Amino acid sequence: CCVLVFGSFRNLEERFEREDEEDGDRWWCTEDTSENRIDRTAGQQAAVQNSFKMACGISCVDNALNRTFYKLGIFIGRHPGYFLIVPVLLALLCMTGYQQIRYEIDPEYLFSPIRGEGKSERAIVENYFKVNYTHRFNVGRITRPGRFGRVIIVAKDEDKNLLRTEVWEELRLLDGIIQNATVHYDGDTFTYREVCARWENECFTNDILNLDQIIGEVEAGELNLTFPVMFNPVTWDAHVFPVFFGGTQVSEDNLIISVPSLQLVYFVTADSKRQDARGAAWEEAFLDAVGYAEDNGVFQHISVARFASRTLDHELEKNTRTVVPYFSSTFILMAVFSVVTCMMGDVVRSKPWLGLMGNVSAVMATMAAFGLAMYLDIEFIGINLAAPFLMIGIGIDDTFVMLAAWRRTSVKLSVPERMGHMMSEAAVSITITSLTDMISFWIGIASPFPSVRIFCTYSGFAVCFTYLWHVTFFAGCMAVSGYCEFKNLHAIFGYKVLPESVAIKEKRSWLYRKLNTGGINRDDPDNPIDNKEHLLMKFFRDTVASILNKGWIKALIIVVFAAYLGGACFGLTKIKEGLERRKLSKADSYSVKFFDLEDDYYREFPYRIQVIITGNLNYSDPDTQMQIEDLMQSLENTSYISSPLYSESWLRSFVAYVDRNNDYLNLTLDTEEDFIKALKDIWLFPANPFSLDVKFSDDGKRIEASRFMIQAVNITDTNHEKVMVKDLRAICKASPLNATVFHPYFVFFDQFELVRPTSIQSMVVGALIMMLISFIFIPNFLCSLWVAFSIVSIELGVAGYMSLWDVNLDSISMINLIMCIGFSVDFTAHICYTYMSSKKRTPDERVREALYGLGMPIMQGSISTILGVIALLLADSYIFLVFFKMVFLVIFFGAMHGLFLLPVLLSLFGPGSCSSYPEDELKMSSVEKSYPHPYCISHPQLALTGAFGSKTFLGAPYKAYGDEKDLGLGTSGEDSSESSSSKSQRRQAIEDENTRRRYEEGWRRSSHNLTGQSQFQPVLDLYGQDAVWTKPAGKLPLKIGSSRYGYDDMLNIAQGQTATKKKFDFDPTVERDREEGTVRGRETGNPGPAENETSVRTVNGK
Repeated sequence: CCVLVFGSFRNLEERFEREDEEDGDRWWCTEDTSENRIDRTAGQQAAVQNSFKMACGISCVDNALNRTFYKLGIFIGRHPGYFLIVPVLLALLCMTGYQQIRYEIDPEYLFSPIRGEGKSERAIVENYFKVNYTHRFNVGRITRPGRFGRVIIVAKDEDKNLLRTEVWEELRLLDGIIQNATVHYDGDTFTYREVCARWENECFTNDILNLDQIIGEVEAGELNLTFPVMFNPVTWDAHVFPVFFGGTQVSEDNLIISVPSLQLVYFVTADSKRQDARGAAWEEAFLDAVGYAEDNGVFQHISVARFASRTLDHELEKNTRTVVPYFSSTFILMAVFSVVTCMMGDVVRSKPWLGLMGNVSAVMATMAAFGLAMYLDIEFIGINLAAPFLMIGIGIDDTFVMLAAWRRTSVKLSVPERMGHMMSEAAVSITITSLTDMISFWIGIASPFPSVRIFCTYSGFAVCFTYLWHVTFFAGCMAVSGYCEFKNLHAIFGYKVLPESVAIKEKRSWLYRKLNTGGINRDDPDNPIDNKEHLLMKFFRDTVASILNKGWIKALIIVVFAAYLGGACFGLTKIKEGLERRKLSKADSYSVKFFDLEDDYYREFPYRIQVIITGNLNYSDPDTQMQIEDLMQSLENTSYISSPLYSESWLRSFVAYVDRNNDYLNLTLDTEEDFIKALKDIWLFPANPFSLDVKFSDDGKRIEASRFMIQAVNITDTNHEKVMVKDLRAICKASPLNATVFHPYFVFFDQFELVRPTSIQSMVVGALIMMLISFIFIPNFLCSLWVAFSIVSIELGVAGYMSLWDVNLDSISMINLIMCIGFSVDFTAHICYTYMSSKKRTPDERVREALYGLGMPIMQGSISTILGVIALLLADSYIFLVFFKMVFLVIFFGAMHGLFLLPVLLSLFGPGSCSSYPEDELKMSSVEKSYPHPYCISHPQLALTGAFGSKTFLGAPYKAYGDEKDLGLGTSGEDSSESSSSKSQRRQAIEDENTRRRYEEGWRRSSHNLTGQSQFQPVLDLYGQDAVWTKPAGKLPLKIGSSRYGYDDMLNIAQGQTATKKKFDFDPTVERDREEGTVRGRETGNPGPAENETSVRTVNGK
């Protein structure tokens, strides 16, 4: 894709160069200012170069982008149709990839590390002890969850104890409903007994239900149940109560007082793909049958919560479906916002349709990106549906940037030229934001979690496509809109309207002027009526900046920032790690009730953990037996493992059995051969579950692997699970034996170990890359440091406050933390660079300038992004709720950093904060500050075309190099145009080619060219407001008073003649005959010499 893109750009560039040879040279923002071919003095050249270094940020990357995008803009302006049709066709082509979609909903695959230790441990266990569901199934020794149905029962009435006859009757009814549920699959009909997991040809059953034969005696107090194990006096079944009872209350002598909860489990075979498919069909029938009975009041005394292995798959699929209906509402909301934001009082320069097309461009690009990813056979997951909401927000930000750049171009230029300048100006801004977002997503591709990888891949494609579609499709829409503006057409309805200034002259009604006027009067483009300053931009400059420049406000902001950091650090201490299964379900899901009951009643004895020992061991050796016993005791002595009473060790049991019965067994276990023979003959008979725990070699003479069981206890949250797994693995690694611990859920627990270091690593790498990118595009090292500071501060705030907002550190929040790296750069980088590149010498003025240019864009960008994800708040899903919370946090913190914190910190610690300036110097005009040296004007008629300090005072050359370059995210819809006389700083880089040539031609033909005619050179002293005339030799200058002289009087003085200065009043629309070099004005005033005449003579030829 990169090769194709760069190749197409190269072909376009060659075509642009051929067209430029026909149209003449263009202006480029390059360090070599001689390309502008304007005759300047050495002083002008130095001033221009200094101004360029501040305004353009000279760098190879910046120059290359400006040149390429200028040419691209020119081409789009000339041929907009290509860029409207081709992107649409490409999007349709890419969207055909949806037929290749490969939907993935397996929670284990998505949310567990690809190379986690749990998967390696499972491979070891399955290599030696593969589960046989058909003949030798034991629930405590499974290696995968398999296919199963599980119910948790609690009492409905106030008596929470389940040890009652009426409860047991309903338990039997529930068991019958489950076992008799009929399943229809692939032309076959079956029930639980046909697909159940079996032990010795008998279905796995819940023998706890056999207590119904003695429950009457238990309820009457005639028989006591002993905890944890009891033999049924009727059936002689061994009831292990911790497996079934939850929250059991036990007396001091281990007698059961009450049982508030009971669980039943039903396993089905899953040895082959067909069996697995049949098991999945049975699970559906199980969920339906139990759900129907629970919802229709079949049970009067019990309440039943259900769960199956497919439940999490179903919940992920439901999460996907719940967010789909909000696509349309989000698009409508964003369309309304962008349309309203892009409108203004001027009905010609309003761009409501472009606001809508910005949304269309983002949606079309996202759909095309998803289609291409599906063509590349990348799995699709439900979380990906959050990406379109983010892309709409990102796309609207780019829309604002390009519209702002368009409005800063001169309305005097042609549409292709305006497109060229717009694209050149917006290139760095949209490129740096898109590139940082793109790279932040692609950093996530290195994550060990498939869910993170898949989402970041799709989102990275979407950001890339959104960027490309905006510089092609949306740019084509802008070109069409530009032609409408050039023809002064109504922005909505397309008919021609009058400029407001013309409407006033024609005395149109007030309502007509407000609703049906716009554009500029081509005969008088600089009139203030058609060029008005935007109130919100003025508000940020004059009000917000003034408030921030107050000392006590700065102190308050720093105190608030310190409190913000304190709250973030406190939140980091409360952060929880791991994705809880409950949070994968919707809030109204049946599984939520199950997870709540499980957490309430089944956390005391939650996991049966397997300990696997492999290697070439002689189990008859007492030293080996001692090593194994030491390992078991070490594991049993950890915080979250129960006592040996709940452990299972075939070796411990076998050796104890032999010791107790050696008198009549008469066994000798000194050799390995005798040990194995006795083990097979008297202990590992088929009915004994211990027979599943020893793996013999093929010849049956050695033990290749053995298995032992330990019981986890008091695991109440994910942090306990993480600590437990970490401690058990550490003990096994420290043991001299080749030992491994395993439980099927350890595969999920691995995320608890990896999510923190992976998140930190991704954020650190992302921050460094963002700093490098900002330095490449904004070549200011101090600015890059401030950007890095902002990233660290914002990421710290997001990570800290997300824990206080009930968000765990898991694979979902990791996606958002990685994504937030790119978002945190969007606002802060531009504020830093705008402040540091400002020509203002005082920090307060720099703050005013930065907020004037970027206050409104930051507000627009933050609001649009939050509006883009607000629909996720309504999806009623933890996954999408996390996206909303974290995007809100990063956008809010980013906006607060950009609007308040960074301006204050930069004014206190940035450039110029420690310097002081004389009061007179601080009051100098912008022209004086830009050029503090005497500015020699070799073409006086060019310099004196307007009043001192006006925008035409120095003619086109001054206008070209006193301008600022837009570095923001965009401006409001009512941003004033280039011709605005109220703008404090000009944004246009240079007048068009015809204006430049007109000035050169005027100078060449001017009859007042003094070259070779006089020994005097006119010099304007910009320190004061006096005209100074000196010889080139530079002796005493002749100063002329501050009153205004006519141009002919100055010329006479320069030629050594006496001039009578009269009070001269110039019309603001003075016309100068460029061919004859004369100036026409209206002289007024009383000719009386006493009051109105001043004689000026040369003194000694000076």
